[in-house]
Amino acid sequence: MSDTLDRNLALRIGLAARALPGFAPADLIALLDAAVGLPLSEEKLDGLSMKAFRKAGGERFIAIPGVAQKDALAMLKGEAAADAALPDLDPFAEGDMPGSLRIACASNGGERLDGHFGSCGRFLIYQVSAEDCRLVDVRATAGSEEAEDKNVWRADLIADCQVLHVVSIGGPAVAKVVRRNIHPVKHPRALDARAVMADMQRVIAGSPPPWLARAMGREAETLKPFLSDAELADAEQ
Repeated sequence: MSDTLDRNLALRIGLAARALPGFAPADLIALLDAAVGLPLSEEKLDGLSMKAFRKAGGERFIAIPGVAQKDALAMLKGEAAADAALPDLDPFAEGDMPGSLRIACASNGGERLDGHFGSCGRFLIYQVSAEDCRLVDVRATAGSEEAEDKNVWRADLIADCQVLHVVSIGGPAVAKVVRRNIHPVKHPRALDARAVMADMQRVIAGSPPPWLARAMGREAETLKPFLSDAELADAEQ
């Protein structure tokens, strides 16, 4: 069916499916068939209400955050396509930015920190130092629903990161994340991811808490006032 869609309509559906964890474009087309009927058109999508969208989503929508549902509907209506598109990556090669941190942000669209760990559509991956911040990867979470343990699958997806920023994360998932030496940080509301990274840069440039200094390999500096000369020598080896 998707080969009968014009380019703009196909873009709307593709972006909306990306915002809904566990949905492929074909799944979303089947949902839209139930909601507005085939053949699809921009006029039908523009007239789609949230009530009809959620009704067609049925039980599959129960585990999807309301903000992700709203984002997907906005994309279907063509109201958020530009913001929802995958952000451009910054130039980066392994070995750049020595002493920096790799930080994951749970996201559902654009460069937003707005996702729950267990249901976000993707993780934005930043390399962050006091002087620089680069978006080095965007990792889609499609496939986690088929995994034996969704939380383990998602934790493994970001296993090269030292810090994880989320809007929400459950206790069992926290344990899986911490077990991979990733420090989770919860935020009470959605935020611009770049603004969160700017805050991280200020913390890194100042006096980072012990857990953050340790992740950066700066534990000896953080603990220096409390260590003897012999202990400092051991820590620096």
